[in-house]
Amino acid sequence: MNKRTTNSLAIEDFQKDNNIAFGILYKKYFGYTRKFVLENKGNLEDAEDVFQDALIILYEKLYDDHFKAYTCLANYVTGISKNLWLKKLRNRNFSVEVYESYYFENKEEINLAIENERNYWDKLNDYINEISAHCQNLIHDIFMKNKNIDEIQEKYKYSSKHNAQNQKHKCVEQIRKIKKEDNF
Repeated sequence: MNKRTTNSLAIEDFQKDNNIAFGILYKKYFGYTRKFVLENKGNLEDAEDVFQDALIILYEKLYDDHFKAYTCLANYVTGISKNLWLKKLRNRNFSVEVYESYYFENKEEINLAIENERNYWDKLNDYINEISAHCQNLIHDIFMKNKNIDEIQEKYKYSSKHNAQNQKHKCVEQIRKIKKEDNF
Protein backbone atom coordinates (compact mmCIF):
# COMPACT_ATOMS: atom_id res chain seq x y z
CA MET A 1 0.00 0.00 0.00
CA ASN A 2 1.58 3.34 -0.96
CA LYS A 3 1.75 6.35 1.37
CA ARG A 4 -1.00 8.24 -0.42
CA THR A 5 -3.39 5.29 -0.21
CA THR A 6 -2.55 4.72 3.46
CA ASN A 7 -3.07 8.43 4.19
CA SER A 8 -6.39 8.56 2.35
CA LEU A 9 -7.76 5.39 3.93
CA ALA A 10 -6.66 6.36 7.44
CA ILE A 11 -8.12 9.86 7.10
CA GLU A 12 -11.41 8.50 5.77
CA ASP A 13 -11.58 5.89 8.56
CA PHE A 14 -10.86 8.48 11.24
CA GLN A 15 -13.48 10.84 9.89
CA LYS A 16 -16.04 8.03 9.93
CA ASP A 17 -15.10 7.16 13.55
CA ASN A 18 -13.92 3.78 12.25
CA ASN A 19 -11.24 2.24 14.49
CA ILE A 20 -9.56 0.45 11.59
CA ALA A 21 -7.40 3.54 11.09
CA PHE A 22 -5.86 3.15 14.54
CA GLY A 23 -4.79 -0.38 13.65
CA ILE A 24 -3.37 0.66 10.29
CA LEU A 25 -1.39 3.53 11.77
CA TYR A 26 -0.19 1.47 14.72
CA LYS A 27 1.00 -1.36 12.50
CA LYS A 28 2.73 0.92 10.00
CA TYR A 29 4.14 3.72 12.17
CA PHE A 30 4.43 2.73 15.84
CA GLY A 31 7.90 1.26 15.23
CA TYR A 32 9.34 4.72 14.53
CA THR A 33 7.97 6.12 17.77
CA ARG A 34 9.07 3.06 19.76
CA LYS A 35 12.62 3.32 18.39
CA PHE A 36 12.87 7.05 19.11
CA VAL A 37 11.50 6.75 22.66
CA LEU A 38 13.65 3.72 23.51
CA GLU A 39 16.76 5.48 22.18
CA ASN A 40 15.96 8.54 24.30
CA LYS A 41 15.57 7.28 27.86
CA GLY A 42 12.07 5.82 27.51
CA ASN A 43 10.51 2.40 27.72
CA LEU A 44 7.88 0.54 25.73
CA GLU A 45 5.02 1.85 27.89
CA ASP A 46 6.23 5.43 27.34
CA ALA A 47 6.31 4.81 23.59
CA GLU A 48 2.79 3.39 23.61
CA ASP A 49 1.46 6.34 25.65
CA VAL A 50 3.14 8.89 23.39
CA PHE A 51 1.96 7.16 20.23
CA GLN A 52 -1.62 6.95 21.53
CA ASP A 53 -1.52 10.64 22.41
CA ALA A 54 -0.18 11.43 18.92
CA LEU A 55 -3.06 9.49 17.36
CA ILE A 56 -5.54 11.40 19.52
CA ILE A 57 -4.01 14.69 18.33
CA LEU A 58 -4.21 13.46 14.73
CA TYR A 59 -7.81 12.34 15.29
CA GLU A 60 -8.75 15.77 16.63
CA LYS A 61 -6.91 17.57 13.83
CA LEU A 62 -8.80 15.58 11.21
CA TYR A 63 -12.03 17.12 12.49
CA ASP A 64 -10.60 20.58 12.02
CA ASP A 65 -12.14 22.07 8.89
CA HIS A 66 -8.80 23.60 7.96
CA PHE A 67 -6.70 20.45 8.36
CA LYS A 68 -4.24 19.88 5.55
CA ALA A 69 -1.80 16.98 5.56
CA TYR A 70 1.29 18.70 4.14
CA THR A 71 3.35 15.58 4.59
CA CYS A 72 2.74 11.86 4.72
CA LEU A 73 1.02 10.54 7.84
CA ALA A 74 4.22 8.71 8.84
CA ASN A 75 6.10 12.01 9.14
CA TYR A 76 3.13 13.75 10.72
CA VAL A 77 2.44 11.09 13.36
CA THR A 78 6.10 10.48 14.16
CA GLY A 79 6.74 14.24 14.26
CA ILE A 80 3.97 14.70 16.81
CA SER A 81 5.16 11.65 18.76
CA LYS A 82 8.72 12.94 18.86
CA ASN A 83 7.62 16.39 19.96
CA LEU A 84 5.42 14.94 22.71
CA TRP A 85 8.28 12.76 23.93
CA LEU A 86 10.75 15.65 23.84
CA LYS A 87 8.29 17.73 25.86
CA LYS A 88 7.98 14.95 28.45
CA LEU A 89 11.75 14.66 28.63
CA ARG A 90 12.14 18.40 29.10
CA ASN A 91 9.73 18.16 32.01
CA ARG A 92 11.88 15.35 33.45
CA ASN A 93 15.11 17.33 32.88
CA PHE A 94 16.64 14.64 30.66
CA SER A 95 18.92 15.40 27.78
CA VAL A 96 17.99 13.94 24.42
CA GLU A 97 20.30 12.78 21.68
CA VAL A 98 18.92 13.97 18.36
CA TYR A 99 21.26 13.86 15.44
CA GLU A 100 21.73 17.20 13.68
CA SER A 101 21.32 15.57 10.31
CA TYR A 102 17.81 14.39 11.22
CA TYR A 103 16.67 17.96 11.81
CA PHE A 104 18.18 19.30 8.61
CA GLU A 105 16.81 16.43 6.54
CA ASN A 106 13.29 16.89 7.96
CA LYS A 107 13.35 20.58 8.93
CA GLU A 108 10.21 21.66 7.07
CA GLU A 109 8.07 18.76 8.30
CA ILE A 110 9.33 19.09 11.88
CA ASN A 111 8.66 22.82 11.95
CA LEU A 112 5.19 22.33 10.51
CA ALA A 113 4.41 19.59 13.05
CA ILE A 114 5.66 21.83 15.88
CA GLU A 115 3.57 24.78 14.69
CA ASN A 116 0.48 22.60 14.29
CA GLU A 117 1.07 21.16 17.77
CA ARG A 118 1.41 24.65 19.29
CA ASN A 119 -1.86 25.79 17.71
CA TYR A 120 -3.54 22.58 18.83
CA TRP A 121 -2.40 22.94 22.46
CA ASP A 122 -3.51 26.58 22.63
CA LYS A 123 -6.99 25.63 21.47
CA LEU A 124 -7.02 22.52 23.64
CA ASN A 125 -6.37 24.57 26.79
CA ASP A 126 -9.52 26.58 26.08
CA TYR A 127 -11.54 23.38 25.64
CA ILE A 128 -10.10 21.79 28.79
CA ASN A 129 -11.42 24.69 30.85
CA GLU A 130 -14.95 23.73 29.75
CA ILE A 131 -14.93 20.00 30.65
CA SER A 132 -15.85 18.41 34.00
CA ALA A 133 -13.54 19.01 36.95
CA HIS A 134 -12.71 15.29 37.14
CA CYS A 135 -11.68 15.25 33.48
CA GLN A 136 -9.69 18.46 33.89
CA ASN A 137 -7.72 16.82 36.67
CA LEU A 138 -7.26 13.59 34.72
CA ILE A 139 -6.15 15.36 31.54
CA HIS A 140 -3.80 17.57 33.58
CA ASP A 141 -2.24 14.52 35.24
CA ILE A 142 -1.80 12.66 31.96
CA PHE A 143 -0.63 15.45 29.68
CA MET A 144 0.88 18.07 31.98
CA LYS A 145 2.31 15.93 34.77
CA ASN A 146 3.15 13.08 32.38
CA LYS A 147 1.68 10.40 34.62
CA ASN A 148 1.50 6.97 33.06
CA ILE A 149 -1.61 4.81 33.07
CA ASP A 150 -0.49 2.89 36.18
CA GLU A 151 -0.20 6.12 38.15
CA ILE A 152 -3.60 7.25 36.87
CA GLN A 153 -5.18 3.93 37.83
CA GLU A 154 -3.77 4.19 41.35
CA LYS A 155 -4.57 7.87 41.92
CA TYR A 156 -8.16 7.67 40.68
CA LYS A 157 -8.77 4.17 42.10
CA TYR A 158 -9.72 2.60 38.76
CA SER A 159 -10.11 -1.17 39.00
CA SER A 160 -7.98 -1.82 35.89
CA LYS A 161 -5.74 -0.15 33.34
CA HIS A 162 -8.52 -0.67 30.82
CA ASN A 163 -10.93 1.38 32.96
CA ALA A 164 -8.33 4.12 33.29
CA GLN A 165 -7.82 4.14 29.50
CA ASN A 166 -11.60 4.27 28.99
CA GLN A 167 -11.91 7.24 31.32
CA LYS A 168 -9.09 8.98 29.48
CA HIS A 169 -10.98 8.34 26.24
CA LYS A 170 -14.24 9.69 27.72
CA CYS A 171 -12.49 12.86 28.82
CA VAL A 172 -11.00 13.32 25.37
CA GLU A 173 -14.49 12.79 23.94
CA GLN A 174 -15.78 15.62 26.16
CA ILE A 175 -13.14 17.86 24.65
CA ARG A 176 -14.02 16.73 21.15
CA LYS A 177 -17.72 17.42 21.74
CA ILE A 178 -16.98 20.93 23.01
CA LYS A 179 -14.68 21.53 20.05
CA LYS A 180 -17.35 20.34 17.63
CA GLU A 181 -19.94 22.66 19.23
CA ASP A 182 -17.43 25.50 19.15
CA ASN A 183 -16.93 25.06 15.42
CA PHE A 184 -20.62 25.60 14.68
